[in-house]
Amino acid sequence: MIRKYGLIGYPLSHSFSPAYFTDKFAREGISNAVYQAFPLARIEDLPQLLVDNQDLCGLNVTIPYKKKIIRFLEEGNDAVKQTVACNCVKIVKGKLYGYNTDIIGFRDTLIPLLQPHHTKALILGTGGAAHAVEYVLKHLNISYVFVSRDKGSKPNCLNYADLNESWLSIFKLIINTTPLGQYPDVADCPPIPYKFLTSQHYLFDLLYNPSETVFLKHGKKKGSITQNGSDMLAIQAEESWKIWNDSSL
Repeated sequence: MIRKYGLIGYPLSHSFSPAYFTDKFAREGISNAVYQAFPLARIEDLPQLLVDNQDLCGLNVTIPYKKKIIRFLEEGNDAVKQTVACNCVKIVKGKLYGYNTDIIGFRDTLIPLLQPHHTKALILGTGGAAHAVEYVLKHLNISYVFVSRDKGSKPNCLNYADLNESWLSIFKLIINTTPLGQYPDVADCPPIPYKFLTSQHYLFDLLYNPSETVFLKHGKKKGSITQNGSDMLAIQAEESWKIWNDSSL
């Protein structure tokens, strides 16, 4: 019996997961599983997708549905409840159970490059991925402030226009959770005052395509530590695979 897995989001033309899992299955000799992309123009199309693909055993969830998927879940684990975001779904007898593997992926990629002075962070964006970042920072006792175009989108939130030299001199960890700079719009970047970056800063971009965004290039020019999202994605993909194949979950 072939087990089917997939990715939902929109658009999905340059997504990481299908190629990753196809390579994984070939490399590890897994011949009874397939993985494919399911671009959904609306989250409301999910029930029909499940009807049309009753052999689906699991899904990854990406932009813009990490929050919107919640209402379709039979149950979400504690991480989903705390972040109000889900990027991994296990399907059992037609019922959807939600997990957040972004948390593990981000944590395990962030920690190796953290320095003792990275005690305060700016989280750029307030979407589903930002909640996974917030969850990790809380557990690492790193204080944080959100930054968004819409200052009222969340408590404890700045507008990009609020950022100045004073803010960047204190907040040395800057994490981009927005799609700004993602292929094909590779010239874009979050509108922060890059001229105030230093070698003390650590810039983490959750994006992986391109491998070095304009956001990261600005950091590199200033000698900052930089990290993209490719390792994070690989870790969260492997965590998804564990969840899908763990009969106790």
